[in-house]
Formats: sequence, structure tokens, C-alpha cells
Amino acid sequence: MADARERTDEVEVSLDIHLAHSARMYDFYLGGTTNFPADREAAGRALAVFPYARSAARANRAFMRRTTRRLAEAGIRQFLDIGTGIPTSPNLHEVAQRVAPDAAVVYADNDPIVLLHAQALLRGTEQGVTAYVQADVREPEALLEAAARTLDFDRPIALSMNALLHFVPDEAHRITEGLKARLPSGSALVMSHLTPDFAPDETARLIQVYTAAGTPVAACTSEEFGRFFTGWDVLDPGIVATPRWNPSPEDDTEHITDAGASCYGAVAIRP
Repeated sequence: MADARERTDEVEVSLDIHLAHSARMYDFYLGGTTNFPADREAAGRALAVFPYARSAARANRAFMRRTTRRLAEAGIRQFLDIGTGIPTSPNLHEVAQRVAPDAAVVYADNDPIVLLHAQALLRGTEQGVTAYVQADVREPEALLEAAARTLDFDRPIALSMNALLHFVPDEAHRITEGLKARLPSGSALVMSHLTPDFAPDETARLIQVYTAAGTPVAACTSEEFGRFFTGWDVLDPGIVATPRWNPSPEDDTEHITDAGASCYGAVAIRP
């Protein structure tokens, strides 16, 4: 069996590099190099049926940058990013700490490939704090306990779950409600999620490719996506395709069509 083993902070990590991995496929879409033949083959199959994979990844990454910048400018100084993925600069802490050098950022992911690259996520400002926890979003209590070693849950926190919950479809709402319940007033929920609303046939085929590769995926409609924000105040412009959320020319994603993004994005604040 082909695998790769390394130790990071005394934790042994085993990677089944002969199996496609969603984080490494995403890295491939973004033009990264942290991927193996199995990932590239699976990504090629995905691109064959869903030609928007690259533009969707770029649009999602730009959405992260804009939402982080906007929330930091609004005064939020704590960020919890779940489903971090392989580091791709500028990472969330770089965006937040560019606005607020004293910002505290915690990254959380359960993918072993991310653990191997975690040190790239820890190079923040001297005034701020950056931390990484190896945790599974399907176990939110343990994840929050680990995050609380760095973040103060009595002060507002921006929780980001971008392009994550479509990988845990049966548990997505349970997870989200559990996390929302722990965040204080003034906190933000930032989410993006695969949708079939713009390219239904292509999205259906994409889901088949991922499922066949061992990664179940589900897309949601605008109405279904809105349920994640129940009880919170959704900021303008509401629930929109990721490139439509307060677009910025510097991101160079405004030209991406709704189908090319095939993800909804939104930000909401807890009253």
C-alpha cells in the first residue's frame, strides 16, 4: 500500500496517497502543488463533468478574503476557521491581521495533509495570535474546547465554514446549530456551500464523481442554505453566488458567472 508518513509536533501522520483526497483536489483546482496522481486523476474526472471546478475554487477563496477583511474592518478580532484546507496565501490570518495586527485566528481541520502544512498557518504578526487544532467538525464540542485555549468565547468570534458542510450533508445542520449556540452576541457566521441552482446537471455529475472517489457530497438550494442562518441577521447582499458578495476588483473574480461559482455565500451576525 502506497503511503507517506511524517511526524508533526510528535503526531504521526499517515497519508493514503493512492486515494484521492478532497483537500488535495481543491489544491489542484487552485493551481497548487500539494497533490498526488490519484488527486489529479480524480480532479480531471471532476473537471470533465463540471468544468467550473477551478473558477468555483477561486471564487470561494476570494469570498473568504472579502468576508474576513469586512469583518475585521467592522471590529471583530477573533476568527475560527473550520475546514481550513491546504494553506494558500493569503490565508485567513494574513487578511485579518493586515487589517487588525492584534487579531487572533484559530484554524481547525481533521485532514492529515493539512496537519503536515500547519506551520505555514502559524506565521502571523507579533501582536496577534495564530493557532492550529487538529479536530473534526463532526465533533463540535471537542473542537470548541480546543479553540477555547486561544479564543475568548465571551467576545465576538467570526466562524468561517467555507466549502465545508457539503462534505457532511447528514450532519450539517446539527453541527452548525451546535457551533452557533456557543458564540456570543456580535459573532459572525460565514459560510459557502455547493448549490445545484445554477448548473444542475453539471453539479449532479460532480457529486457522482466525488461519491465514487469515496467522498460523499450534497448540494443545497438557496432556501436550504438560508436555514443555516436561522435566528441571525444576514448581512447585505444576502444569500448570493460567492462572486456577488460585495465584489472587489482586486479579487479578479467578478467576471465569474453564477454557474462558474456554483456556490452560495453569506454572512450573518448574532443579535
